[in-house]
Amino acid sequence: MNIKKLPKISLHDHLDGGLRPETIIELAEEIGLELPTTDAAELGRWFQQSADSGNLVDYLKTFDITTAVMQTKHGLQRVAKEFVLDLAADGVIYGEVRWAPEQHLQQGLTLDEVVAAVQDGLEEGADEAADKGHNIRTGQLVTAMRHLDRGLEIAELAVRHRNDGVVGFDIAGPELGFLPNRHKLAFDYLAAEMFPVTVHAGEADGIDSIKDAIVSGRALRLGHGARLIEDVMFSRSQGESDFVVLGPVAEWVHDRGIALELSISSNMQTGVLDDIYKLTEEDDHELSVADHPFAVLYDLGFAVTVNTDNRLMSNTTISKELQILVETFGYDIDDLEQFQLNAADATFQSVDAREELIEDIAEGFAAQRRNLGR
Repeated sequence: MNIKKLPKISLHDHLDGGLRPETIIELAEEIGLELPTTDAAELGRWFQQSADSGNLVDYLKTFDITTAVMQTKHGLQRVAKEFVLDLAADGVIYGEVRWAPEQHLQQGLTLDEVVAAVQDGLEEGADEAADKGHNIRTGQLVTAMRHLDRGLEIAELAVRHRNDGVVGFDIAGPELGFLPNRHKLAFDYLAAEMFPVTVHAGEADGIDSIKDAIVSGRALRLGHGARLIEDVMFSRSQGESDFVVLGPVAEWVHDRGIALELSISSNMQTGVLDDIYKLTEEDDHELSVADHPFAVLYDLGFAVTVNTDNRLMSNTTISKELQILVETFGYDIDDLEQFQLNAADATFQSVDAREELIEDIAEGFAAQRRNLGR
């Protein structure tokens, strides 16, 4: 099975987490920014090793460098263009690109100017990809930093550009201690404007954060959402068979098909499993991908999707993430197709556009099955 050739959907992929090391080096030289190394391969390894911190706060520090080279129209446009080209080369046919405009104003650009620059880059990338035979569409997810106080302003920015490439809103940054209700005015405004929302929740905080993403944020998707497993209870009956009881939050997410934007490699780097299992020093079990709740959530019928989060920091692609799942849980082509169908159905696109994506996925997977003789 050639996973790279399969049509894929990317829902959770940060613009400032997907730069090419070579591009960082060139843009850093233009602005006089000192880097840990000017060797592209070594710089790529530096990002990955630095991101292997075991917690979200330290993981986020690697973005100080990437955002530093994304403060000009030129830098933003180039990064966005290459972002799309790299997605297309991996077989992605639709990608939602999330990023925080408020982090790119240090050189005097306005919020509207940075959104326009990114959109120009995304469109250039899509055009160049089409010339190479790769059809890809994108949408911006304009993001507010959850620990800052510009939520309403960023929400208004997103709505202002809803007809120019922006398809949704998100909040990101340190999750623990910064519940979505801090931005209630922004979420109320977005609801009034009928504008879709995804919220980072269930990564560095648990069920309370997920619940508030739904209640205060009206989230249609959950960014990560891995810690939803904390609201799933497993019991063993007298007949030795397991049965499962969903808590109220998990049941709400399950019954309404709220998509989970799961990111295996990133979750391993930021210590999500450590928070879920809360192992003590006496425990001798070393957590691995096999302990990730992805498989359990999938088996229980949750709308799981497969994402990269930050391709640079995790040295990954959608194809690599899918391969990890195949090797760990034994998934086959039918499972991989279901993950893509879940993602297509969860995109912030019109019904017609979603149906087109679903058709493209079905055709692409059917072609792969023929190659496999199935």
